[in-house]
Amino acid sequence: MTTLFIHHRLDAAPRRWQALADRLAHHGAARLAEAGGTLYGVWRSQIGRPRDEVTVMTAWPAAITAAAAERALLGDDPDVRARRSDALLATLRPTDATPPVRQGNYAFRWFGTPSPHWPEFLDLCAAAWPGFEAAYDSQVIGLWQATGDRTGEGADEASGAGMFDGVRSLMLTRRPNLAMWERSKLPQGQTETAVRDTLNRRYDLCDWTVVSTATLLTATDRQDSARWT
Repeated sequence: MTTLFIHHRLDAAPRRWQALADRLAHHGAARLAEAGGTLYGVWRSQIGRPRDEVTVMTAWPAAITAAAAERALLGDDPDVRARRSDALLATLRPTDATPPVRQGNYAFRWFGTPSPHWPEFLDLCAAAWPGFEAAYDSQVIGLWQATGDRTGEGADEASGAGMFDGVRSLMLTRRPNLAMWERSKLPQGQTETAVRDTLNRRYDLCDWTVVSTATLLTATDRQDSARWT
């Protein structure tokens, strides 16, 4: 059975992101279960997004619209000022709906890729990921393709929605910390350079890409208490 994932980007009332996130991790998860879905993860902004934005991903074993998933997650929560949700289908990863649980530096990168380049884009990902993960103690959690079903009006510069034709996709990568983020951009030796060259080719196939980073509020090993924004 195909799992549908929904990416939710939520603007909380000022200074209410933590309270909102706590409710979503408990009451929101219960509402999702009643509707047939599961909570995949809750993240807070680290770099590149507003302080009071909360990112959530939900997983669904059967067809559901982005709007219906959004209603199940949020209910009538009073601290949500704005919301956008995107329906996604997994490509190479993940192979199931097991949620990430380790804390770290999570990079949400959106791509806009011309349709003729999409098969090569996937091939380059498959080729680069093993070497990338081995060199940098990092994990590619998933690469999802947007279905086109979304909430919110007009173009969205944070996800590329409504900005171009072709394939829109989201890649989620975990690194242990921001130091490893920098380290992964500066290859050392032939093996790492080959990985970087493959990733550079992938980027060159795209018309557009943007990245922001976050930390995992639903991590089970440790909580991140740094004040990033």
